[in-house]
Amino acid sequence: MKIVIVVAFVLIIGSLASALVFMIRDRGRTRNTVRALALRVGFSIALFLLILAAHYLGWIQSTGVPVGVR
Repeated sequence: MKIVIVVAFVLIIGSLASALVFMIRDRGRTRNTVRALALRVGFSIALFLLILAAHYLGWIQSTGVPVGVR
């Protein structure tokens, strides 16, 4: 599961970097920047949903501070 999350983060950062390259190279004349940013948003939403599903299915465990314990 850790590998899947790392790959998703790499895809998100790569899409953000390609949007920057398109923005600098094309100067906003083409739709490549918009497509790259749309992919980044899609990857981010997919990663969020994957983490929620993995937690629900028990593939990952939360390790935060217990709620309501003092």
